[in-house]
Amino acid sequence: MELFYFVVFGALGAVVAALELSKNSKDRINTSSAFNSFKNNYLVVYSLMMAGDWLQGPYVYYLYSTYGFGKGEIGQLFIAGFGSSMLFGTIVGSLADKQGRRRACVTYCITYILSCITKHSPQYKILMVGRVLGGIATSLLFSAFESWLVAEHNKRGFEQQWLSLTFSKAIFLGNGLVAILAGLFGNVLVDSLSLGPVAPFDAAAIFLAIGMAIILSSWTENFGDPSENKDLLTQFRGAAVAIASDEKIALLGAIQSLFEGSMYTFVFLWTPALSPNDEEIPHGFIFATFMLASMLGSSLASRLMARSSPRVESYMQIVFVISSASLMLPIITNFLVAPSKVKGESISFAGCLQVLGFCTFEACVGIFWPSIMKMRSQYIPEEARSTIMNFFRIPLNIFVCIVLYNVDAFPITVMFGMCSIFLLVASILQRRLMAISDKPKMENWTAMKERDPEAEALND
Repeated sequence: MELFYFVVFGALGAVVAALELSKNSKDRINTSSAFNSFKNNYLVVYSLMMAGDWLQGPYVYYLYSTYGFGKGEIGQLFIAGFGSSMLFGTIVGSLADKQGRRRACVTYCITYILSCITKHSPQYKILMVGRVLGGIATSLLFSAFESWLVAEHNKRGFEQQWLSLTFSKAIFLGNGLVAILAGLFGNVLVDSLSLGPVAPFDAAAIFLAIGMAIILSSWTENFGDPSENKDLLTQFRGAAVAIASDEKIALLGAIQSLFEGSMYTFVFLWTPALSPNDEEIPHGFIFATFMLASMLGSSLASRLMARSSPRVESYMQIVFVISSASLMLPIITNFLVAPSKVKGESISFAGCLQVLGFCTFEACVGIFWPSIMKMRSQYIPEEARSTIMNFFRIPLNIFVCIVLYNVDAFPITVMFGMCSIFLLVASILQRRLMAISDKPKMENWTAMKERDPEAEALND
């Protein structure tokens, strides 16, 4: 493995360690022992869930390519995942609100384990089924767990500010440390032990099963709206009314869709971007480096959210601009650095520059996750949290599906340019959210019903 990878990894690790060790009282929040016990239980489960997800990430594209599928067919498989998340995401989110968030978290584990099992088959149809299951699981991962946490946190009477601590720790561990270890562990399984690209998926299934056991043994159930006679259509209508009635919720959904759409497009693009001539790149180690950069971002976010200034609505404007600039780097290097035409060599100079840019983007991702979680906890009404959060994912999945469907029609630089533009738009929308964030928010459905009588059905 080239020295370059070790230098980048070591530099990022040193910065993260320095940030964590230099925290002072202003960067920390004093909490109770009961909260710490609750928080640690959630962090263990969340870390196991993310381990099951991150182990798969670096090897999905690689596994499909080893089965002999081209970029277009792989793009269709990815479309199946995002498409199923779009089609079924809102449904499973509504069911989570009505049938229980704990039950939805268990469903996530079962669905994702089944998805992992399908990876053993080289048959396109079975892999497609796996992608559909994975899309459903992804919807649950990014809605049910957060919804359970917020509801349980409030039910136990913990201070609202403490939520930001759990969010930042969850991203620091689940999207940072665990992701790094998952990338390195996957690299050992595939490269060092030569177990093949399907081995990380088997390991992921084991971690998911352990997490499911902890959920079943230690979590209590909580729900959205307690009404028993509210059907899914009424839930959808209520969520749509909430988004349409409060500009802050609508802006938050648009910002989330733009950023996550760019992020998921990046997940698909980074492998071909760094190896346009089939360069030999250590997928697991590069992935671990990206996650270390994300860990750096979450560490910065925890410091920012522990203080009253700057507000999250303010600093996220800058984060979106930086993330936009970082995804412009593949376009810049394409013009300034002559591309190599030799097949199968080590990573090129342009590739090294792109790795640095991608690390910057991942640092922005690390800041984004706990920050968007905090804003969602402030602006989204509890009664239909999972439903509304999955509504946000509909435009996100449409955008990613369109990009992946046309993956062969446009150069990679064009797709990176689109992502960069969308991130700039997200910054503009974030500025608008900052401007109106001081307006009174809707604490419950009462204010909303006064603006739209259709919402009255929510409490029928």
